[in-house]
Amino acid sequence: MNNSEIINVKDLTKRFPMGLSEFTALSGINLTFSKGEFSGVVGPSGSGKTTLLNIIGLLDNPSDGDAIILGNSSKDLSPGKAALMRRRHMGFIFQTYNLLPVYTVFENTEFPLLLLKMTSGEREKAVHEALEWVGLTDKIKSRPAQLSGGECQRVAIARAMVKHPEIVLADEPTANLDADNSHHILKTMEKLNNELKTTFIFATHDDKVISYLKRKITLIDGKVSHDETVKQ
Repeated sequence: MNNSEIINVKDLTKRFPMGLSEFTALSGINLTFSKGEFSGVVGPSGSGKTTLLNIIGLLDNPSDGDAIILGNSSKDLSPGKAALMRRRHMGFIFQTYNLLPVYTVFENTEFPLLLLKMTSGEREKAVHEALEWVGLTDKIKSRPAQLSGGECQRVAIARAMVKHPEIVLADEPTANLDADNSHHILKTMEKLNNELKTTFIFATHDDKVISYLKRKITLIDGKVSHDETVKQ
């Protein structure tokens, strides 16, 4: 693996049991991702986008082949070590925000840091920095029910970025947002990618997201049909 390569997916196949047979969600995937990429896995529903993201995020295991994440083979990681990798090195952004409704914006953003060995002062500084990135310092004491959908997704971005992860995986992050909010969210993520060199990988079929990508990987029926650099 070269110095800039942080993800290497090798001959990856994923099958799921379906009654007495099996469904092949991914078949023979070979991909590498370098530090600082802003890329997306695109394709219709059922093409395997989320399955691939889940394997890269160590939330699922390949049936065959391997996913080597930051030098660690997914085949060699115990569930505990996989959880430690996610905790330290990865951020996740979902289409449904997944904020804790009884927690404030500050507490939702701080949550991933509670699993790390940080002092309360270090956590507070990191949370304020992350909320400045997404423009929500004025909502720090608000709860999710008091926020718009766009604001909730910006909290989700802050939560994903607060620990400065090497990799952020975003699964349909604009699916529940209107066009204006979608562009605001995407510009925020693009800015963080440029400034922090975080690797962003999206799973999406949203044209708004696709228009921001610098690399577009198209999945059709669980196979890579195109892998192209996009001219901005």
